[in-house]
Amino acid sequence: MVRRSPFVRAWLGLAMAVSVVAGAPRAQDLPVVDPFHVAFDELLDVHVRDGLVYYRALQADRGRLDRYVASLDVPPARLARWSRDEQAAFWLNAYNAFVLRTVVNAYPIRGRASEYPAGSIRQVPGAFERTTHRVAGEALTLDAIEQTKVAAFGDPRMFFALGRGALGGGRLRSEAFTAARLEEQLAAVRAECVARAVCSRIDAGTNGLFASPVFGWREAEFVAAYPGGSEGPYAGRTPLERAVVAFIEPHVYPREREYLALNTFQLRFQPFDWRLNDLTGGRRD
Repeated sequence: MVRRSPFVRAWLGLAMAVSVVAGAPRAQDLPVVDPFHVAFDELLDVHVRDGLVYYRALQADRGRLDRYVASLDVPPARLARWSRDEQAAFWLNAYNAFVLRTVVNAYPIRGRASEYPAGSIRQVPGAFERTTHRVAGEALTLDAIEQTKVAAFGDPRMFFALGRGALGGGRLRSEAFTAARLEEQLAAVRAECVARAVCSRIDAGTNGLFASPVFGWREAEFVAAYPGGSEGPYAGRTPLERAVVAFIEPHVYPREREYLALNTFQLRFQPFDWRLNDLTGGRRD
């Protein structure tokens, strides 16, 4: 048995520690996009700008989109083994991919329903409530994905991460959702809601807090996640009013926060803008 001096033992221990650290993956070396969603991430990076989609170009590139959509029919047992964030990213990406394919399948959309814009995804019959998509071993509509899969996570920020194929929906990102950055991405979704007038807008001149109807559509989830408290300046407000304020308040300007604290505003839901989020013909306002 070879005996080593305390100095040699200490030196060898340090060398081994350095070797282990050097061989371990660093945070910046870890993949920022789940390998499963790399193809979708690349599609979004190429075809989405500032929340708008080059649908004509995406239609020409639909082979890659179709392959990604086909890959979403993973065995349920496999999906169940994924982490919560991996599953959340999966359902957000699946919803947005199905919306893109729905639009591409009918593009250019020319509808006659008077209650919606001519090129709206709402002109595609049953786009949300009837057309089913194969995903994780099930045949689900877009509405079913939102109401049963996305809602199950109890994080209302996810409802504004759904593109919906419309200017009034969540701002479609130029990247896929991924478990490694999900919290960062959803925090950005919440902040963007305050920055986008179609999501929320404070107008002291008309004494109005204008909000997206998405808050009303998903009232139960917003009230549960953002109760607002039974004390303070908003104690007499309805649960939904308190939830809307709690959701936007951290990101508003100081003068807007002061205005909200006066507690004189009227919550008004804006009409949902169903115009297609299409950038093919140029930027849409």
